[in-house]
Amino acid sequence: MEIAIIAHDIKKELMAQFCIAYCGILSKHNICATAVTAKYISEATGLHIDKLMSGEQGGEQQVASRIAYNEIDVLLYFRDTRPNASFNPAEYELLRMCDIYNVPVATNIGTAEVIVTALDRGDLDWREIVNPHSEYNKKKRS
Repeated sequence: MEIAIIAHDIKKELMAQFCIAYCGILSKHNICATAVTAKYISEATGLHIDKLMSGEQGGEQQVASRIAYNEIDVLLYFRDTRPNASFNPAEYELLRMCDIYNVPVATNIGTAEVIVTALDRGDLDWREIVNPHSEYNKKKRS
């Protein structure tokens, strides 16, 4: 499966800890992440992560574009939830794309655990029908 990961600055450490805890499952899949988040996770876990642009430079838009082309199967998106956090239109568009293309998305650690454990059990294999061209699905068929 193709997993995209984004974490706002205040949530990067939490995302890194999450990825450490689920490294065994995540290592079986292809992961991309926005630049700084990718650095945090790869340094903490040793996982290979394709680096996208930073969120400020359009990383969220890159993920949204990949979702629109069915190149992403799961999105883990730990957002800044402080009351004074600014609204980002790219954030809204990214979540809207997940809704349009039926991409499971987690915006908190509880939902991320549910999605990652479901991924490990094979509960998300239906994504193979939606995204038959992902590297993960090509390997699975071989």
